[in-house]
Amino acid sequence: MSATNSDARRGWHSDDQTDPQAVLTALDDDACRAILEATAEESLTATEVSEQCDIPMSTAYRKVELLTEADLVEEQVRINTSGKHATEYRKCFDDVLVSIDDGNIEIEMTTPDADADTDAGASYAVADD
Repeated sequence: MSATNSDARRGWHSDDQTDPQAVLTALDDDACRAILEATAEESLTATEVSEQCDIPMSTAYRKVELLTEADLVEEQVRINTSGKHATEYRKCFDDVLVSIDDGNIEIEMTTPDADADTDAGASYAVADD
């Protein structure tokens, strides 16, 4: 099953660099799913993830790394006017389609509408902290 041609106009994309096993492993993890839910509407630092998801800091760092490697969250730098900068994470997909074609697992994702985010493509954010 391939959604590449017919669904491309609906935002589905397949990235050959995405590791299907990494995506499935991350989606099967309770803490990762909690992080995805917490970062769906706003970007969070690992400290904020730890607090909102009620997980230890070490777990938050491990899980956001797992999610980043699976291309399920994107990293950006939060630049504070105080000079302290922090990495923050945000969910970067809307839906995941898993298909099996001739024994190969394929992952396709829909991405949020770029027009909905005024800073689409920006790799940093500014905070006044």
